[in-house]
Amino acid sequence: MDRTLVLIKPDGVERKLIGHIISIYEEKGLDVTALKMIRATKEVAKRHYEEHIGRTYFDELINYVTEERLCALILEGENAVEIVRHVNGDKDPLKSEMASVRGKYSNHKTRNLVHASDSSEHAEREIKIWFPEF
Repeated sequence: MDRTLVLIKPDGVERKLIGHIISIYEEKGLDVTALKMIRATKEVAKRHYEEHIGRTYFDELINYVTEERLCALILEGENAVEIVRHVNGDKDPLKSEMASVRGKYSNHKTRNLVHASDSSEHAEREIKIWFPEF
């Protein structure tokens, strides 16, 4: 059993896509084992995106994920990391499959609705950041 972190970013929350997005994960057989609405602090966002420190888009990314509430969730299931990454689609909406979350709902590379852990190791690190109670 695999587990992964998903963040439905502020634009997804603002556009009222939480239920749509979660239902896609559930339809793929994944279980939501934790969920919370949170307004991320800059400190939490910087810890989460620490591998991007120094890149030109870092400040824009931090401002984006801290501008309003987001929905953090833990998903579990067989191959959860890979399934979620595929379901979310490419960060570039022009390259995303139309059936993916970003293919259906996104039109921007940075404001791209969702974050998903890219490996089991990163998932565990990210889950500790967003769900320290676990």
